[in-house]
Amino acid sequence: WQHDFNIGTIVRTANAFLAAEVHIVGNRRWNRRGAMVTDRYQHVRHHASVPELADYLHALPAPVRLLGIDNLPGSAHLETMAVPHDVCFLFGQEGPGLSEQARAVCDGTFSIAQFGSTRSINASSAAAIAMHAWVRAHADLGADPVWRG
Repeated sequence: WQHDFNIGTIVRTANAFLAAEVHIVGNRRWNRRGAMVTDRYQHVRHHASVPELADYLHALPAPVRLLGIDNLPGSAHLETMAVPHDVCFLFGQEGPGLSEQARAVCDGTFSIAQFGSTRSINASSAAAIAMHAWVRAHADLGADPVWRG
């Protein structure tokens, strides 16, 4: 990513939503400041390429779907999809979005509805929206007050 501060912010958000892991494709070096120290206890796994990530996820005992989030032509709406329980959301670099290689290995691509004049929203904001879509579909929001923060 051109702005790797977003990676740290995504790690922090993944921790807030209790994501099992954050998968980072490519460079192992990234700006950890946005993680606000959550990178010390949030599981972070690195992969050399997107196909390597896809192979890893699909080979798990309970395979995990790899869904790209980008406002590409032909993407389905995140707001109307049934978010799978076992899912890994993949976000591209701000600007160019998901690479051709990433699109080729994703099990589907979904966009986040936007109505303003800007072409896209910040990648870490998109990640938070996607993770919250998972929470809305699958989290136990019972009487336990812990989830309220």
